[in-house]
Amino acid sequence: MAKKYVITIDMGGTKILGAAINSKEGIVARVKQPTKEGAKPKEYVAAIVEVVNKVITTGKLKPRYIQAVCLGIPGSVNPELGKIGLAPNLGLKNFFIKDKLQPLIDYPVLIENDVNLAALGIKNFELTEKSKNVLVVFVGTGIGGGLIFDGKIYRGSTFVAGEIGHRVVDTSGPKCGCGNTGCFEAVASRTAIVKNIVDDVNSGKRSFLAEQIKSGKRIKSRMLLEAVKADDAVVKKHLQTASNYIGRVLADINNLLNLDTIVLGGGVVEAMGNFMIQPIKESFAENALKDSAKTTHIKITKLGDDAALFGGISLVGELLNIKV
Repeated sequence: MAKKYVITIDMGGTKILGAAINSKEGIVARVKQPTKEGAKPKEYVAAIVEVVNKVITTGKLKPRYIQAVCLGIPGSVNPELGKIGLAPNLGLKNFFIKDKLQPLIDYPVLIENDVNLAALGIKNFELTEKSKNVLVVFVGTGIGGGLIFDGKIYRGSTFVAGEIGHRVVDTSGPKCGCGNTGCFEAVASRTAIVKNIVDDVNSGKRSFLAEQIKSGKRIKSRMLLEAVKADDAVVKKHLQTASNYIGRVLADINNLLNLDTIVLGGGVVEAMGNFMIQPIKESFAENALKDSAKTTHIKITKLGDDAALFGGISLVGELLNIKV
């Protein structure tokens, strides 16, 4: 029997991660490259095609083995139309990305919200069958969410369910990339954390990251971790603030949905989960209804960035009825 693989592409605000994967062998080839800042739509399309080709070359895969290319987008998407409604951290709006990609790729192209894709991966390849009602939240360049109800992904009436990052938490807060003011993403994402640190450093406060900030280098999650290890008071303060927001928002959502499992991931959590998980849980406990939260388990995903990659397997099964 011929081997079958799906190529999953996870589009992030700072990186494009691609892999060839199936349920038996796992990941057999992986490619990661930075996302160009301020890229235009056609540059994103070219970058995705480049990563797909690199994955095939790296894995020495025969074209007939590839069943589909699944693309995870950090924003609202319509899987049926292949359309990105709004991806603020990529600067894409009302963009029919599937129409642009399909003529350049020899395999069926499927698109999905990136955290929905991660939620599918986590549900089917990490959690037990006991986890039926799940919220997955990824904290990185932005903040995205994915919902699993009764074991199935919930996309909403117009495919926009799970956009937890755009829940308004502070009406006097900073402007969000979506156009609203004080969104969860605008106060607790890595972008927000770094902005607050930069503001403090520019106002004269000392920080482990001062040299990187002055040189204009992009501050990534692992650099924040180094600052935490160096006991940087400025960085720790803003991570604590973000953790408080995260716990509070998770409690609000859980008060509404009464979930059995909340899974955290994304670059910020992956790098600093050990530092952030306790204050997140404390904030959650302070704001959650006791009866709603007493059986809710909060955990960090073990799959990390690979969660969305594994989600491609589930998406191909759901939309194309192909098992890989």
